[in-house]
Amino acid sequence: MATNSQHLSTGLPGLDRVFRGLRPGDNIVWQVDSVADYIPFVKPYCANALAQGKQLIYFRFAKHDPLVSEDSGAQVFQLHPEHGFETFITAIHKVIEQAGEEAFYVFDPLSELSFDRYSDRMLGNFYMLTCPYLFALHTVAYYALLKNYHSFYAASPIAETTQILVDVYRHKEKLYVHPRKVQNRYSPTMHMLHAWEGEDFQPVTESNMIAEVLTSASWSGLTSSVDRPGTWTRSFLQAEETLNAYRRREAPQGKVDEAFHVGLRMAVTQDEKALELAEKYLTLSDVLDIKKRMVSSGLVGGKAVGMLLARAILKKADPRWNELLEPHDSFFIGSEVFYSFLVQNHCWRMRQRQKNPETFLDGAEEGRQRMLMGAFPDVMRERFMNLLDYFGQAPIIVRSSSLLEDNFGNAFAGKYESVFCANQGPRHVRLEDFLSAVRRIYASSMGEEALAYRAERGVLDKNEQMALLVQRVSGIQYGSLFFPQAAGVGLSFNPYVWSKEIDAHAGVVRLVFGLGTRAVDRTDDDYTRIVALNAPTRRPEAGFDRVRQFAQRRVDVLDLEINQFATYDFMDVVKRGYGLPVSLFATKDAQLAEMTSARDGGEVFPWVLTFEELLTETPFARDMREMLHILEEAYGTPVDVEFTVNFLKDGRYRINLLQCRRLQIKGTGILAPPPRLAEIPAADRVIEAQGAVIGQSRVGNIDRLIYVVPATYGRLSNSERYEVARVIGQLCHLDAPGA
Repeated sequence: MATNSQHLSTGLPGLDRVFRGLRPGDNIVWQVDSVADYIPFVKPYCANALAQGKQLIYFRFAKHDPLVSEDSGAQVFQLHPEHGFETFITAIHKVIEQAGEEAFYVFDPLSELSFDRYSDRMLGNFYMLTCPYLFALHTVAYYALLKNYHSFYAASPIAETTQILVDVYRHKEKLYVHPRKVQNRYSPTMHMLHAWEGEDFQPVTESNMIAEVLTSASWSGLTSSVDRPGTWTRSFLQAEETLNAYRRREAPQGKVDEAFHVGLRMAVTQDEKALELAEKYLTLSDVLDIKKRMVSSGLVGGKAVGMLLARAILKKADPRWNELLEPHDSFFIGSEVFYSFLVQNHCWRMRQRQKNPETFLDGAEEGRQRMLMGAFPDVMRERFMNLLDYFGQAPIIVRSSSLLEDNFGNAFAGKYESVFCANQGPRHVRLEDFLSAVRRIYASSMGEEALAYRAERGVLDKNEQMALLVQRVSGIQYGSLFFPQAAGVGLSFNPYVWSKEIDAHAGVVRLVFGLGTRAVDRTDDDYTRIVALNAPTRRPEAGFDRVRQFAQRRVDVLDLEINQFATYDFMDVVKRGYGLPVSLFATKDAQLAEMTSARDGGEVFPWVLTFEELLTETPFARDMREMLHILEEAYGTPVDVEFTVNFLKDGRYRINLLQCRRLQIKGTGILAPPPRLAEIPAADRVIEAQGAVIGQSRVGNIDRLIYVVPATYGRLSNSERYEVARVIGQLCHLDAPGA
């Protein structure tokens, strides 16, 4: 049952008359020059609510003195916006849910959230999620915003969503109110400037006084909220000014350091371990360059951070990597675009249900389908089009780069999508293809596999926003086909040791011809070349017949003629790829070549993908070994990377480092640096074996070792063996090693 509007009041009868009374569900936003101008309206409102026996809730998150004291009778909830937006808004909505209908609320000034590095876009999202929720519960809520402080992304959604919007002016120690919006109410004087005089609010009718009051306050123009930079952008403009001043020797190093640390947390990462690396290898100039390539605000996400850090680490270790690495001109779609997409397409509450480990799959498919059909606002479509105009018709890949992805605790390998865009056709077609790719990746965040992984890792409740990394596809065009000459995955620690000549610490690469998807995803119908980097020519196969049998036969490419990703036989790619240096990557099978000659140039194709010339006639294997070693040293743990290799016309090659993350072994999580066997004293070796491993080998951190003496076990009866099995099961489920 809704509260009778006759009992709702601001605590100021004269102001009630200006508004024609408060109504259930009213959200009132006070636009002020300082918190001091908000307090005179908060105090009578709170006093009246408590006197009426209403439930009064105060959300405290600012650094100024409390607006409502804890001994006033109000419920005071201390919030921590520095813990992240998702945590912040979830805590508020939980209180609102528990309070139910007809409660009264006071919020600290929302502009204070900007001081905790929340962008205006997220401020607008917060209001669009919270105001309608409170409206539906017939509550009354007070908020404040600093005037002329926020951009269009906060000012517009707040003004459109709220029920009452009021400008407050202080002139010659007198307060004035100017109602700009009072929903579903009207009077001839309602939207005039009113002077607070005693217990009443009187319309100001003299033009001279109106002009004097309004011009006494700062004003930034008719289109102020559109043209005005938001807090996020403003912080980077200030950082750029600081860096320029430092270069002119007009600012101290301390100011640069402060701007650097703020910029890292606003755009790069808030993961403490990643921050430690970023602070060591990036600079303020790097952060500003990243910001210039960002589409909207937020963080760039884990995958982008890994790529950027790895490149910076290599270039700092040895200047030669400046020449050896293919330059990147990637763009970053900030994580807040994803959050706004959820809010604008009414998916946010569906996604909130995924935080509960008991019900995380409920409604997930509905939410995923809604995201696949989601719309983007015109301003975002325009920014995406500008991005596509930069690339022209060059192929691109849109890659997931969520906040948790590839960070220092969760790899999310293969859980989220990445989508190639061949990027051909008219402008509007390319834009729609790009938007479809973005939607697919956003929707994959609600896929069953990704949610199950988050549940398994205990991170359902963590702040998981989806940023995107948009990269130029590395490669060369051959006819209508576009692909890199070689690509693959590299591990700094080799878990596939099939010979005692192989040094596991030298690393390994899984190498393919064409797009690296066949190395990353691995297909059941084809093979890759496994290269131990200290012994690149050593193969597990014996004899060329076996080499041919386990060679790659299919190639992933982008077919520009049909404007899509495609897979073709290696033979067909070679035939269509005029100018392709086949001998760098493939070896002629002498027997097949003879058969071809005997058949007078028949259809027998003699080339077998072995990568022998790449591995023996170029320093590629040595360079990859050095790369992986440098990265492992910097990360302090084994890493895995994704890369491409392309040869220039002068015979030199470039490696494009696409991704770098801590190495994760299936079933064991992130891998700690394993010791070398020679470093372990013989007395400390519990079990030691040599020779081939049956099945896929793996390296893991062992919590406990259960040893069953074979000779003794062999003498047991069946019932005794079952008892041993039960004991082993109990041991495996102990809470902690040694328990």
